Amino acid sequence: METKVPSDSGPAEADRTGSETDDEAPNAAAPRRRLLYVTLPGCWGALVFACLSFTPSLLPRGGFLQGVLCGITAAIGYGLGVLVARVWRAFADRDAKRPSRGAWLAFALVAVVSFALAFGLGQYWQHRIRELMGVTEFNVPLAVLSPVVAALVFALLIAVGRGIRGMYRWAATLLDRWIGHGAASAVGWVAVAVLVYAVVSGVLLGGLADLANSAFSLRDTKTPDGVQQPASSLRSGGPESVVPWDTLGREGRAFVGGGVSADEIGRFSGSPAEEPIRIYAGLGSAEDSEARAALAVEDLSRAGGFQRADLLVVTTTGSGWVDPALVDAFEYLTGGDAATVAIQYSYLPSWISYLVDQSKAREAGRDLFDAVYEEWSKLPPDSRPRLFVAGESLGSFGGETAFSGEHDLSNRTAGTLFAGPPNFNTLFREFSDRREAGTPEVEPVYKDGRTVRFTNDAQSGIPPAGRPWDGSRVLYLMHPSDPIVWWSPHLILNEPDWIGEAPGRDVLEDMVWIPFVTFWQVTADLPFSTGVPGGHGHRYTAEYVDGWNAVLQPPGTTAEDLDALRTLIGGEQQ
Repeated sequence: METKVPSDSGPAEADRTGSETDDEAPNAAAPRRRLLYVTLPGCWGALVFACLSFTPSLLPRGGFLQGVLCGITAAIGYGLGVLVARVWRAFADRDAKRPSRGAWLAFALVAVVSFALAFGLGQYWQHRIRELMGVTEFNVPLAVLSPVVAALVFALLIAVGRGIRGMYRWAATLLDRWIGHGAASAVGWVAVAVLVYAVVSGVLLGGLADLANSAFSLRDTKTPDGVQQPASSLRSGGPESVVPWDTLGREGRAFVGGGVSADEIGRFSGSPAEEPIRIYAGLGSAEDSEARAALAVEDLSRAGGFQRADLLVVTTTGSGWVDPALVDAFEYLTGGDAATVAIQYSYLPSWISYLVDQSKAREAGRDLFDAVYEEWSKLPPDSRPRLFVAGESLGSFGGETAFSGEHDLSNRTAGTLFAGPPNFNTLFREFSDRREAGTPEVEPVYKDGRTVRFTNDAQSGIPPAGRPWDGSRVLYLMHPSDPIVWWSPHLILNEPDWIGEAPGRDVLEDMVWIPFVTFWQVTADLPFSTGVPGGHGHRYTAEYVDGWNAVLQPPGTTAEDLDALRTLIGGEQQ
């Protein structure tokens, strides 16, 4: 017979219960409890997961972020602890028992010691990661306050969970008047799940997306400090351009109004250089992606882009940003005899754009390349420029969509450079998943490296060394510590190869995969992926020099030239 705690026994007595068996009885006289009561099995689960949250991930974490992460994982651990206890009682066919005072004291003692040990180890691991990446900033007060932040986040999540459960009980009790008890429980859970999903996806995410769109669309009307409308007809928005300056958007104006000059390229190369061509169409330049691509190609043709030696098609990130280091390095190594073309497809940063504008990135990448390729293919083969494709982050995602695979990339381009590809990129995943046996995921080898290659340090070499790399070259740059490259929902329950294998050059050997925990750790790394020095995380700068050198194969470039250009590009992007 089930033993119940009398409803008038008071919250203090109820707080010491070791189970949550009343979850399964929506119409029973459930004991009255405070909103944030805790159970002993849940607390053990929360403690284990809270301690595990201090293990290292890809990037250094500040105190506030560590507190948030600890609170989230502790809440997950609490739920799993309650679930495990319930399953065990079901198999043992026994009712819940109230934990003794001694059990709570034992837990308290273990909790204090183990949490203090985990906190200390966490600070040690974070110090080592900061050393690996050359990060000097560290806020000691926030680190000390991280357990307080964790407790607040944990309490908030538990309260939200209890609120959702309360909604279920109310719905199931109401339904129990008209349908059977089992059906009432099932329908109640379904109804609450649908309601929560609708609120999260429709109200919260939709509202946040609308708010972000409003904020970033306003930002898009601004011009960055120091950027002036071009006086050259070789730039969109300049004299004779068919793309008006005020339609380019913030990032478009920064792209065409910046960059290296012919004089700068000449000083680097030691010989006269040409002024590079930069073409861009913003969201305000035409009403849809196909029309923007057509307009950009028209402006490219007007400026003489198809008469240059090298032509680069860049797919932007979500906000329309083109990495200056990507294009600057390309222009330096081509002696300025180059043209670059890009279009904007969203106001939003890449991580938001992926959630709400993923199809727009696909359309932009495909429409722009197809429009350029159509015009390019009409030219006599002996007078066409070499055609290259590039993109960083979500730009690589959009850039890939114009191609069906390795042979398509090889047949329709002279070379490709993608940096920091998101883990969900179709071709990136195909090439990586089908890598040669024995090659690591952080630097895989695909089909003997005949066309597609990967590197996490192009300066040190691009595997497989010594094997032919003829014809069109496709190169992926990816840092071992870049969470954009390695984040995936599969991290929740599946250990990826890149964690089980030898770590990359800027990842701690102490990083291990832990179910649920690792997923949230890498998720927490995402917003801060560019807040580290160049060469780490999602920060690609001087790496473009060696990447483009491998893809372009410029004649006469020496090791000294590359050293000087790395310093130049790295210094420009600080």
